[in-house]
Amino acid sequence: MFEHLVIFKFNSSMTKEHEQLLLGKLLAFKQTIPGIIDMSAGLNVTEETDNIHGYSLGLRVTFESQEALRQYGPHPAHQDFVKALDGLLDNVVVVDYPIANA
Repeated sequence: MFEHLVIFKFNSSMTKEHEQLLLGKLLAFKQTIPGIIDMSAGLNVTEETDNIHGYSLGLRVTFESQEALRQYGPHPAHQDFVKALDGLLDNVVVVDYPIANA
């Protein structure tokens, strides 16, 4: 299995309404993109305000394999989400790693 973590930092043109729209698009991935075992996404509500650094939306997706993760990128639902980010991002952080068997 592979874990895919993403955190988004939006610029000043982002509205709360558009942020909610993006969150909805992310949450729909599990029903539309094959190979997803589990996922969660949400708006940052941490009380560790010194560590926010402007990042307001997080995504975690567990894929059944690295190949499923590779197929996720070009999937139409993912590409639709990427297009919806156009002109809104200040930064994005992505971490992908294999999940070690415990």
